[in-house]
Amino acid sequence: MDQKKNYYAQITKLTIPIVLQNLLSAAVNSADVVMLNYVGQAHISAVSLAAQYASILFMILYGLGTGVTMLSAQYYGKGDMRTVHLVQGIAFRFSLAVSLVFSLGALLFPKYMMLVFTHDPELVAIGAQYLRNISLAYFCWGIIEIYLATLRSIGRVAISTALNTFAFTMNILLNAVFIFGLFGAPKLGAAGVALATSISRVLELALCILVSVKSKDVKMRLSDIFVKNSLLLKDFIHMALPAVINDASWGLAFSMYSVVIGQFLGTDVVAANSFASLMRNFGTILAFSVASGGSILLGQIIGENRLEDADIAARNLMRLTVLFGAIGGVIILAAMPIVLNFADLSPTGLKYLRTMLLINSYYVMGAAVNTTLIAGVFRAGGDSRWGMICDTIDMWCYGVPLAFLTAAVLKLPPMWVYFFMCTDEFVKWPWVIGHYRSRKWLKNITRDNLYD
Repeated sequence: MDQKKNYYAQITKLTIPIVLQNLLSAAVNSADVVMLNYVGQAHISAVSLAAQYASILFMILYGLGTGVTMLSAQYYGKGDMRTVHLVQGIAFRFSLAVSLVFSLGALLFPKYMMLVFTHDPELVAIGAQYLRNISLAYFCWGIIEIYLATLRSIGRVAISTALNTFAFTMNILLNAVFIFGLFGAPKLGAAGVALATSISRVLELALCILVSVKSKDVKMRLSDIFVKNSLLLKDFIHMALPAVINDASWGLAFSMYSVVIGQFLGTDVVAANSFASLMRNFGTILAFSVASGGSILLGQIIGENRLEDADIAARNLMRLTVLFGAIGGVIILAAMPIVLNFADLSPTGLKYLRTMLLINSYYVMGAAVNTTLIAGVFRAGGDSRWGMICDTIDMWCYGVPLAFLTAAVLKLPPMWVYFFMCTDEFVKWPWVIGHYRSRKWLKNITRDNLYD
């Protein structure tokens, strides 16, 4: 019983800052939608579509950050900080390359990027300006996310949260300045959202550099990028590549849902989906935060080679996930009257939004369980390959084809299409839960001969 209480105390210590961080992230997205609500439905729809590229980039960086967390948490549990720094350096090689590609694409070819999602001239024009203004933020993310992942992997969650808190607060304030043209600033609408994001991320990067200089634990050293260690590089690729493919594949597939909505279901559904996605994010905050904190703790326990304790901790983590998944659904239902009253949508859009919120009230449970197991428990034990295979099959052989089939071929009513898109999390439950019970994910992935 004492061990169980100690586990809950540890996971609470890790989770509370992550909850705050995720709340602030959701608050930024809320601020975007709330403020753009006063500008017009076209701006909401354009930003909703253009932001899919940020979602894809975030998924790739999240996958790389997962590779950092998987290795660094276990090596930190083992007491090997030298290897933690080298893991960070290896991750920077990949993250900088990817973020530069996204940054240049948004800067140079924003119109073509928007045409992937919609051919509406107004949405393309608004979205292209948004992408051009946010291009600098894409590059900054490539550095920030890896450094913060390294801090989190060794338990420095509070520092990571403080940095994000500053960035998110600045983002919200600057949103108001550039959307509405306050204090003599230009009134930019959707483009102002992007500009605010870029400025806040530049400031966050500057703070990361300052923290790195002052830190006694993890420093952002460029020299680590060029250190060669074939064994560690092999391990990182082995762990991170499946996670990157998993998260990028899932993110791209989820973006295909936006393609279906934008190309086949109409602007009313696009606008309603902006609010529904926002509420889904709020509904999953508690469960996803517990999953993130739990995976860090699990990795450290496994790095200490306490495999039985890790198995017990994983079971406790699942109990918390189910509890907070249910709470997330209640939050969405409780907020429904407020959201419907606030949203400045057409009568048809409001009707769609009501149905979407009802669907998301139970969809969050499916997402919570799968995310905790695939991105939390399995990866903490060094098993990222299984999740990659599971999610890829689920999304590309089931979810995406079903979305296009129901929308483009069968031409079902929009809310039936949306309902079928929201079954993707539940169809994989039997396999995900079965893999968890097999304990095949529970492995110590650290090495003793890295520098021989």
